[in-house]
Amino acid sequence: MTASARSLDYSQRFEGKTAIITGAGSGIGLATAEMLIQDGGRVIAVDLMEDRLKEAEARLGASYVPMPIDITRPEAAAQIVQKAEFKAEILVNNAGIMDGFLPIVELDDETWEKVLAVNTTAMMRLCRATIPHMLQMGHGAIVNVSSEASLRTCAGIAYTVSKHAVNGLTKHIAALYEKQGIRCNAVAPGGVKTNVGGNFRSEMAAQRLGPIMAATAPEMAEPELLARAICFLADDHGARYINGVILPVDAGWSVV
Repeated sequence: MTASARSLDYSQRFEGKTAIITGAGSGIGLATAEMLIQDGGRVIAVDLMEDRLKEAEARLGASYVPMPIDITRPEAAAQIVQKAEFKAEILVNNAGIMDGFLPIVELDDETWEKVLAVNTTAMMRLCRATIPHMLQMGHGAIVNVSSEASLRTCAGIAYTVSKHAVNGLTKHIAALYEKQGIRCNAVAPGGVKTNVGGNFRSEMAAQRLGPIMAATAPEMAEPELLARAICFLADDHGARYINGVILPVDAGWSVV
């Protein structure tokens, strides 16, 4: 082992860094916030549910900075970046909603627009608002939460399209801004134990997809397993040369 390798203290890998995390009041977002704070970071914790944020703040302390806001509002991205004092080195776009597994024939406009607004448009806006400040700092790490649904058919049409868009957003940012010190990657979770509703609203989809998913999907993951992968990709030491990757975190479901 070289001297430089011995000198790295990975227990404080995020010391002095500020991260923005959406959906940080519960599930994957909260687990990621906890891990970032444990490893020295400060988190701007964005969530729609103020009560969740207050509960987490009471437990995690001053490094967990709650920001209750609806990320689908056009002005939300600018307000979040301002809350981070225009110096977030890490952005974790985690917030997302499901679509009831609705196939295209059963899909209503309201579901389509809401899912795309949360899962894709809000993510794009926050990347667009954050990247200019990362460029000024000369570095930055973005981790987007995609889904197994971007790799196989295991959700409704709106959710599937939204997560394919997340992959495209991730790769495009990675390709264009790598030379300016910005990395952009994504994780693609399988089933995770969160409060994001995953019930079938379509009998046809339940009959078609239900048996396939029951036969192939692994056990639901704890949010901490996703947090480990997200923090790895956000770490400029461990993942310094990783950019534009869509990383399945699914116990191998994507290869079945």
